[in-house]
Amino acid sequence: MSRKQVLVYRQLPDDQLARISHEHDVVIANPRIPAQRDAFLAALPQAQGMIGSSYLIDESILAKTERLEVISSISVGVDKFSPEALARRGITLCHTPGVLTETVADLLFAMVLTTSRRVAELARYVQDGRWDRSVGEELYGWDVHGKTLGILGYGRIGQALAQRAAMGFNMPVLYHTRTPVASGLPEGRAKAATLHEVLANSDFVVMVLPLTEQTRGMIGPQEFALMKSGAILINGARGPIVQEAALLHALDHGSLRAAGLDVFDTEPLPIDSPLRTHPRVLALPHIGSATHETREAMCEMATTNLLLALEGKTPLAVYRS
Repeated sequence: MSRKQVLVYRQLPDDQLARISHEHDVVIANPRIPAQRDAFLAALPQAQGMIGSSYLIDESILAKTERLEVISSISVGVDKFSPEALARRGITLCHTPGVLTETVADLLFAMVLTTSRRVAELARYVQDGRWDRSVGEELYGWDVHGKTLGILGYGRIGQALAQRAAMGFNMPVLYHTRTPVASGLPEGRAKAATLHEVLANSDFVVMVLPLTEQTRGMIGPQEFALMKSGAILINGARGPIVQEAALLHALDHGSLRAAGLDVFDTEPLPIDSPLRTHPRVLALPHIGSATHETREAMCEMATTNLLLALEGKTPLAVYRS
């Protein structure tokens, strides 16, 4: 097989970079780094393969590509791409589903526990030297076991989250999904429901659905008004699914108890965002898949996808809308 030109636009582990370099000619240029932006743009016309993540590959970028065959994203979500534009150009889009399912589900349930038991808030209470007597009712948290967990989006991650909640914490589970799917749990443990039913009956609402034109801004003032008094919102999907101004209003003037957010409209979260310091917001720096084991597995899968596609073989995971 003849060597092809590959543009690596995000740091890869040395072993995965060596796999690509063994087969193809590689240009490493991260467009997020100002000093490498020009090199990234200069490499586009000759690139036949690209591998990376978390950078918008829009029409202006695609217009500069002339030989591109495949983009291998080190992610499950593909909201940084236009699958339709890639399809028109005959460019294959690969991603990395499956390998991060359990890791993301672990974090989401940790956020459920942390917000309800006020773990981060009370850890700061100790760190700030304010713990000088037994805590009173004003610092109590709320039980998680036995409460109702609502899940918006019920793919691999949603089902793994439901497993933890139902089987580990005896929580009834309600789930809403566009595509009908079996619960994956013993009868009676989880139930499909409408969006209205999930919002109105859940003590925790956790979002794990993709960002699409249909889901952008789907949780706004009306949806927050439907939620139970004292409910907690967890967003581990994509920031723009939740209207942040409506979220803040629900926290300050509505009945929302707390929010756990791993994703935001703008990332990194702007220094002046009120979500950064809100006392009832657990704000995390988009770490859903950020463990050593999972990120290594994602990079390995993305590399394999790239190499298979450039060889004319079927990748492990091609994104299909």
